Amino acid sequence: MSLAALPGLVPESYRRHRLHGDAAAWPEKNCYADLWIGFLHTLGLEPLAMLSFTLAVDFEGDQWTFFKPPAAELRSLYGVDVQELTIWRPLVEHAQEHLAAGKLIATESDAFWLPDTAGTDYRRAHTKTTILMAELDLARQRLGYFHNAGYFELEGEDFRQLFRLDAAPDPAFLPLFAEVVRIDRLVRRTPSDLSDLAFELLCDHHGWRPRTNPFPRFAARLEQDLPTLREQGLAHYHQWAFASVRQAGAAFELLAAHLRWMATQGYPELDDPAACFEAIAQANKTLILKGARAVHSGRPLAADELLQGMATDWEQGMALLAPLVG
Repeated sequence: MSLAALPGLVPESYRRHRLHGDAAAWPEKNCYADLWIGFLHTLGLEPLAMLSFTLAVDFEGDQWTFFKPPAAELRSLYGVDVQELTIWRPLVEHAQEHLAAGKLIATESDAFWLPDTAGTDYRRAHTKTTILMAELDLARQRLGYFHNAGYFELEGEDFRQLFRLDAAPDPAFLPLFAEVVRIDRLVRRTPSDLSDLAFELLCDHHGWRPRTNPFPRFAARLEQDLPTLREQGLAHYHQWAFASVRQAGAAFELLAAHLRWMATQGYPELDDPAACFEAIAQANKTLILKGARAVHSGRPLAADELLQGMATDWEQGMALLAPLVG
C-alpha cells in the first residue's frame, strides 16, 4: 500500500519553481534550501517569501554559511511545523508511521543511492545530502522524495540500501539526522500579509548581517588556499568550491530574488539593492569556472578584479538596504 502525504504527486506532473529554472544562475542552491523551495511551491505557497535569511550569510573561514530556512520562520510564514525526529528504530518504520499520518520526513541520506544524482554521485561517491520523503510503498520498495531541484522516485536496490533493509544490525551505526514536517495547520496568507511579515523578517536578519565585508576575507583565504587546491587536484577543488563559491553565489541569487519579489509586493525601493546581489551571484558563477581552469592548468587565477567587484557590490547593496530595513 502506498503511503502518500501529497496524494497524486508524481515526478511526471511535478513543476519546478522558477528559482530552479533554466534562467537561474544557480539552478541548484543547496540540498536543504532546494527541497523547501520545491515543497512549498508544490503546496501552492510562495517560497520567495522565506528567503530573507540569506541576508546574513557570511564567509566562515573555510566555507560560506550553509544557509537554511529557520524552522520558526517556516511556521510563522506558512504554518509548516518542523521538529527533529528521534530515530530510535529503523528509519523505514518511522517513515511508514508518519507518512500514513500525512506528515513528511526530511532526512540526511547517502547520494550514492539517489538516482537523480546520476552523473555526479549516484553509484559513484558516498556523499551526505538531505531529501524530503513524500510517498512510501514498502511492498513495491518505492520512495517518492524531494531533492535538489526536483521531485523523484527510487526503487529496488536503491530503496533497500537507503533504508538499510539488507544490512545486519550494527551497534556502531549512527542514525542520520531527520525531521518530521507537519502540514495540517497550513496558513495561506494574502500576498500583502505575506510580504509584510517577510519584511519584518528581513529587518531582523539585517541585524545579523556580517559585521565586516566578507569578500576581502574570502579573497585572502582563496589566495592562501590556491596552492593546496592545485596540489590536491580537481576533485578536491570541487569539494572546496561547493562549500564556498557555490554557497556564496546561490545565497546572493536567492537574496536578490527575495528582494525582487518584495519589490512587486509594495516595496519597490528594494529593487536597487537586488541588482547588487544579482551581480554577486553571476560573478561567483564566473569565479567557479575560472578557479577550475586555474587548478587544472596551474596558470594564475587572475580573479582580483572579479573579487573586488563582489566586495564593492556587497558594500553598495548593504548601504542601499540599511536606510530601508536597518
